[in-house]
Amino acid sequence: MSLSQTPVYRPLADRARPEKFSDYIGQEHILAADKPLRIAIENERLHSMVFWGPPGTGKTTLARMISNYCNAQFLSISAVLAGVKDIRLAIEQAKQYQQVYNKPTILFVDEVHRFNKSQQDAFLPFVEDGTVFFIGATTENPSFELNNALLSRTKTYVLKSISDESLLKVLKNALASDVVLAEQKIEISDELLLIIAKAADGDARRSLNLLEIAVELADSDADKLVISKATINAVTTEGLRRFDNKGELFYDQISAFHKSVRGSSPDAALYWYCRMIDGGCDPLYVIRRMVSIASEDIGNADPRALQVALNAWDAFKRQGAPEGELAVAQAITYLASAPKSNAAYMALNAAKIAAKQYGTLEVPLHLRNAPTKLMQELDYGKAYRYAHDETDAFAAGATYFPDAMGEQEFYHPVQRGLEIKISEKLNRLRALNKSTK
Repeated sequence: MSLSQTPVYRPLADRARPEKFSDYIGQEHILAADKPLRIAIENERLHSMVFWGPPGTGKTTLARMISNYCNAQFLSISAVLAGVKDIRLAIEQAKQYQQVYNKPTILFVDEVHRFNKSQQDAFLPFVEDGTVFFIGATTENPSFELNNALLSRTKTYVLKSISDESLLKVLKNALASDVVLAEQKIEISDELLLIIAKAADGDARRSLNLLEIAVELADSDADKLVISKATINAVTTEGLRRFDNKGELFYDQISAFHKSVRGSSPDAALYWYCRMIDGGCDPLYVIRRMVSIASEDIGNADPRALQVALNAWDAFKRQGAPEGELAVAQAITYLASAPKSNAAYMALNAAKIAAKQYGTLEVPLHLRNAPTKLMQELDYGKAYRYAHDETDAFAAGATYFPDAMGEQEFYHPVQRGLEIKISEKLNRLRALNKSTK
């Protein structure tokens, strides 16, 4: 057979793309019969839009389906490979199509967040004048990754991860409707299909890819292919959960971890830590965040928390995974269970504001060091009261701020943990200061 006669291979994930809403599984929150997007598509009322969601949630499939329903030309470019030249070529094709057929063009841009500002700006005039209806697909938060000018001309739709039950339907539909699979007479139980669905972790494309691999590894039995549990285990064992290092899901999960510790939930904190580690996150990244949490959210309510976090860091660097993970888990549960205070964090922020607000004020003379005779003659250090020479090592009434500022109070300990004692002491000292005036 010549090369020109060789059939083009199409993966199962591509062959199984639905073309009608009745076959599309998932995203009911935007595609149910009464939803605005569904109504607009069925009535051929096109508008530019952005699909934001995890991989394998049907962004490309939905864009193609829209072009079918609206009888529009479908042009697709990938921001990973394309540049401004490719955008211009697509625009020219759209103009010619409009002139010849008087029909609209959908320009689908996959991974649109990978385009820089100037590349994104290249779409604006053609979206504005209706040359193309723009559909962008992204796994990243459009608020951060797309220009405001482009966002203002589009409607953003959020696509969600597909449930295990829905993925099971996707797999069953593929087995029932795909011609290639039907010819091979695949035998596989619902139990094993559900294992594939769970391993796919909300990604329809991945679930179909795993099924296709399982078919290739299946055992022949007479005139059929039998997919065993051993085959499914072999196919799914190496699968990792979605984590998307430095992407939207990365920041969502580390945020959930931080807020679980802050909210004093050691169980949830451990869960999110394990989710991130399962997805390939470097444990040291989480440990560095724990050091920040120890100061930001616990502070002087339990000063030991900072040392516990640092000890976990040191232990993990010495032992590595998996042994060092126990030290990390110990630190996580300690930090989550510790009394909470953001008083030091708030005090720092208040002091930063004051430093900017008052500008470059001079250091009061009594607080200046006087190592030379000239400095002494200029009264540097004069009238300074050495705290250790005072009763209880406290110079009541002494001032430490620039004169123009007056005395300030940035640090307000909370009534939790050790800060209860700190608060009592500071209140007593502040009362002594006021009594001297």
